[in-house]
Amino acid sequence: MKLKPNFGNLTDPSLIKDHFEELECKAESGVEKIGLFAVKSANNWIEQAKHTPIPLMLFGEFWHQNEVCILFADTNLGKSILAVQIANSISRGSQIPGFKLEAPSQKVSYFDFELSAKQFEARYSIKNEALQIFEQHYTFSPNLIRIEIDPEAEMPNEQTFEDYLFESLEQSIIHSGAKVLIIDNITYLKTATETAKDALPLMKQLIALKNKYKISILALAHTPKRDLSKPITRNDLQGSKMLINFVDSCFAIGESHIDKNLRYLKQIKARNTEIVYDTENVAVCQIQKQCNFLQFEFIDFGAERKHLREITEKDRSTLIEKAKELSQQGKTQRDIASELGLSVGAVNKYLKK
Repeated sequence: MKLKPNFGNLTDPSLIKDHFEELECKAESGVEKIGLFAVKSANNWIEQAKHTPIPLMLFGEFWHQNEVCILFADTNLGKSILAVQIANSISRGSQIPGFKLEAPSQKVSYFDFELSAKQFEARYSIKNEALQIFEQHYTFSPNLIRIEIDPEAEMPNEQTFEDYLFESLEQSIIHSGAKVLIIDNITYLKTATETAKDALPLMKQLIALKNKYKISILALAHTPKRDLSKPITRNDLQGSKMLINFVDSCFAIGESHIDKNLRYLKQIKARNTEIVYDTENVAVCQIQKQCNFLQFEFIDFGAERKHLREITEKDRSTLIEKAKELSQQGKTQRDIASELGLSVGAVNKYLKK
């Protein structure tokens, strides 16, 4: 690999020749530092990669070691339930039936910005209705650390909440030594992610943490109201698609129209594996509370279309009327699409009817 030389004050042809040879030697034997860049030949990058272990599965093909992964779904579909189940699995080194776990047991930090301690307790215990208390609590591995915001913590005057949150997150990594982070949910880290300008700094921070501490990160995110008759795509992630562009992997939980207790898991993006759980092969699960542990229970594989709601003519007429009503209120087609869970193209078509 030839690099552009900097001759400086070199005028002697033999010195210029030596300069070229020095640059070529550096390029072939090791890394050349140029500003932000590390420059090597393609062969040297492969040679370096040979000594790096192949990332192991943390939750089947959905999430591997040393990945920043996003799990997204609509409200009340069980994101937190599945995330705690994954955290429990990794901390114990015991796979969830139906999904491979290749990594050994390791320390997991679960940042819970959603549930109170009492709500968390309710999910992992049995309620004694007569005494109105929770008992027979599930015993988690000591490797699983749950973290929530301290309401009594004092904010430094010179920092924003978001900056102090990330600083505290990094300090907790150093303190705990955890190699796996689960963040429930990503909107707590940065409230605005709708544009590339907002999403990019967030992803840079997560990727920087991943690379600096050699950790794996799973971040939970919401999907806005969506058309349940259509397959889940990357467009259904709330906010900017830049979030998905920069993560290593992404998967979603879908709601089944067949049964309110059924859910399906679908891969949206993968870098360390092929897409296994696509629209023709989603993983179908049900939410069950086995004794004192609320969890996803794998049932079978199936086509996503079987779980999508069929739109009737009555449904379509209602959507057309609602779209026209919102348009008359002065809302843009994009606003209408977001509110009704439709594409902008569909709204445009409805407004012409």
